[in-house]
Amino acid sequence: MLARSMLTAPRLAAANRLLHTSAGLRALDNAFSKPPRLPQRTVRRLPTNTVVKFVPQQEAWVVERMGRFSRILEPGLAILIPFLDRIAYTQSLKEVAIEIPTQTAITQDNVTLELDGVLYYKVVDPYKAAYGVADAEFSITQLAQTTMRAEIGQMTLDTTLAERNALNHNIVNAINLASESWGIACLRYEIRDIHPPSKVVEAMHSQVSAERSKRAQILESEGARQSAINVAEGAKQAQILASEADKAQQINRAMGEAEGIRQTATAEAQAIERVAQAIRQSDGGELAAGLHVAQQYVEAFGKIAKESNTIVVPAAANDVSAMVAQAMSVFSSVSANQKKHAAAYTKRSKPSDEGSGGFGSEQVGH
Repeated sequence: MLARSMLTAPRLAAANRLLHTSAGLRALDNAFSKPPRLPQRTVRRLPTNTVVKFVPQQEAWVVERMGRFSRILEPGLAILIPFLDRIAYTQSLKEVAIEIPTQTAITQDNVTLELDGVLYYKVVDPYKAAYGVADAEFSITQLAQTTMRAEIGQMTLDTTLAERNALNHNIVNAINLASESWGIACLRYEIRDIHPPSKVVEAMHSQVSAERSKRAQILESEGARQSAINVAEGAKQAQILASEADKAQQINRAMGEAEGIRQTATAEAQAIERVAQAIRQSDGGELAAGLHVAQQYVEAFGKIAKESNTIVVPAAANDVSAMVAQAMSVFSSVSANQKKHAAAYTKRSKPSDEGSGGFGSEQVGH
């Protein structure tokens, strides 16, 4: 008993030293850690030969006779020869979805991505699926991973994130081209998650924030520009309307003044015409008109001193009769000139009237 304890003591000391070292901790961790879980694959048992078999719908059974391919059993009743026939493979004709494990891929612009996806395939030829490949599901999974890595290597990060549908289409075409001899058709491939590095994600967020800030500033500047344009257009229209209103006001004022002048002139002309007619038709009208002119002359001379400090006084300012006589002489000279002009106008108009009458009589004589 003592010898056993003496033998175990060095071992315990060595174990304690091992536990206190990082290498020992990693060794223990590796020893007791569980292996990574892989996707569970369902392994179906092959049906035994009981002479009479019923093949389920959407399945195909590959029968071998004496170790050699014999035929493919379709859904329904099947008769087998005991001991000679053996059901070697059972192929499901349904669409199967398998999960593509997460893998890393490097884009064309040297960005490392982690991707996973889901692959949908279907067996279209049971003979090729049985004898063309050893493990169809494992083979097509590996093919999908390598194809996805190759396709991503030809694309940049932005293209990978933006054109996911095109990437899925290219992967499906590549898988179908490679798996044609396996009797398997890849229906579609969907990339489920794309995980860029954390620093790349932060840079993308910063880029998005900067882009949105840029758009906001552009929209704000466009709004300010449009506002300034609207204000300028409003001021321009206001000035145009104001000038149009001023123009219309001036035109109306000018038309009113012209009409007033026209009416005043018409009234004065009518008044003068009536005064002249009254003077011609009444006896002593010229004397009355001269007396009226003399009266206005005297009144105007009386008001001349009220409007200005400097006045011009006639030589005979104290002789009223002389002033009246002077006014009457002015009126007489104006009347004489008017009569002279009227006689000259009458004399010029008579020959033209006589010439026109004579020409008309000659035409009548002929």
